Amino acid sequence: MSSSSSGLNAALGALRRYTLHESPTGDRRALAALADVLDADAARAGLHTAREPHPGGDHLVWTLPARGVPGGPVLLLTHYDTVWPVGTLSAMPWSVEGDTVRGPGVYDTKAGIVALLTAVARVVREGAPHPEIRVLVVADEEIGSPTATGLVRAEAARARAVLGLEPPHPGGDLKTGRRGSTRVRVEVTGVEAHAALDPDAGVNAIDELVDQLVRVRALVAGRPVLLNTGTITGGGRTNVVAGAAHADLGLRFTDPGNEEVVLAGLGSLRPVRERARIATRLLSHRPTWQPDEAGTHLLDRIVAVAADLGQRLAGRPADGAADTNTTGALGRPTVDGLAPPGGGAHARHEWVSAAGLGARADLLAALFAGLPSVDASQAEGG
Repeated sequence: MSSSSSGLNAALGALRRYTLHESPTGDRRALAALADVLDADAARAGLHTAREPHPGGDHLVWTLPARGVPGGPVLLLTHYDTVWPVGTLSAMPWSVEGDTVRGPGVYDTKAGIVALLTAVARVVREGAPHPEIRVLVVADEEIGSPTATGLVRAEAARARAVLGLEPPHPGGDLKTGRRGSTRVRVEVTGVEAHAALDPDAGVNAIDELVDQLVRVRALVAGRPVLLNTGTITGGGRTNVVAGAAHADLGLRFTDPGNEEVVLAGLGSLRPVRERARIATRLLSHRPTWQPDEAGTHLLDRIVAVAADLGQRLAGRPADGAADTNTTGALGRPTVDGLAPPGGGAHARHEWVSAAGLGARADLLAALFAGLPSVDASQAEGG
């Protein structure tokens, strides 16, 4: 049992190794080092391993062939990139104090990978019947999975159910929907000129960008949309009319209708100034995932399996975004938040429950046998 002393020690040992391999998004060398470790552990657990190569970091694809259960696979989604740069360990070291495990990325979401591999190893060892298990471990989830989304969509297309290994709600409850999350860059090209000798010959890209941002604010006014202007960059010298500027916007949506209207509006921005040029570019896009019947059916099955283990679970939508936005919006039966409980995602006090590692491994192992009762025809119809 993963909840035994020896099993827990092994799980903590794996989590420590993964945490000490710092893996910030975009750091190809650091990601590759951890990917090698993860692939080796996955192979030892009994998974077939493959990679989808990308310049910023490879996506890992693991497979456990079906044993006695026909039909589509169960797809598990997780990631091995973190928000923490290499060197964070010096100020935020690995530690275990009672049930509290700390370190960069332990909660979001390296503990989820540990629980998954622990569960797979047990299922293989015990020879229990199970459907095909597909695992996608992406390298750029923390920036919206710009290179992984196509792979997520392709894997979801044939999945009977999708389980997300992102952190749960506080207390451990699961996630049954997510806000849409989109990052957009508004780019302005102006005309450079001497700011004193010939200012009228120029077109100030920064001034144009400011006016465009006012328009964007008006576009979302009165709508249930969160808008954050995250960065603004432009110009170069105070005696030169700025020739270029851009702003990166983060938007969160609660429903597809407002999402569609706002994104269309951003795509149709037109210059205020003659000779200025405006372009908008999607940096990443995760559509709104609203709770649906297929997801509710899957949640009910998970709650029942958990109850058989003596675990009490519930589910509700979440504000944050993840790769399950994509699968849920496609209509695939999806539930997220199956990583171990803890807290402090993206914060210096990030922590995960040691006991939660064992409990989530127990649940995942039971789900691999228990999810065949999910109506496969329902998954096929999404």
